Amino acid sequence: MKTETLESVKADISPSTVTASGDAVGPTAPPVIQLKNILVPLDLSEMSLKSLQYAVPFAKQFGAKITLLHVDQPADDADIGYPVSFGPQDSAAFEMQLDQIRATKIPVEVPVDIAVRHDLIFDGVLEVAREIRADLIITTTHGYTGLQHLVLGSTAENIVRRAPCPVLVVREVEQDFV
Repeated sequence: MKTETLESVKADISPSTVTASGDAVGPTAPPVIQLKNILVPLDLSEMSLKSLQYAVPFAKQFGAKITLLHVDQPADDADIGYPVSFGPQDSAAFEMQLDQIRATKIPVEVPVDIAVRHDLIFDGVLEVAREIRADLIITTTHGYTGLQHLVLGSTAENIVRRAPCPVLVVREVEQDFV
């Protein structure tokens, strides 16, 4: 029979959580979810800013960085028959708007990156999600139904279907948990 010292037995015991009364309640497991990078696509509308109500608390809780992203989707110009191109001044204007949102809506202790893309919206979101190795995408939906959904499609739905990570979709009218 093997003789064990008190030190070797202590080393085999997992740490436990201790309540306020000093009672041990069992082993403590490492956090199941680890978030380092949260991607928040914004179309710069008031509705899209609702996603920050979720992103900021998650970032604080997990010590994660938020990446604010605006994807400017080219519009077809019927007169010329192809998408309108964008210049650096367009990106700079969007970056300034995102920086203003960062300054007014996100506490300074939360790290934030800003990105602007010119692409189809869901393609731009998915590209950035892969680039930053997003652990979570938090986006909003306008909740189009019926004919509007058929005509406009659902950007949020396309993101959910193709995202490389979990996606939290925030609706305009919902029961908030934050």
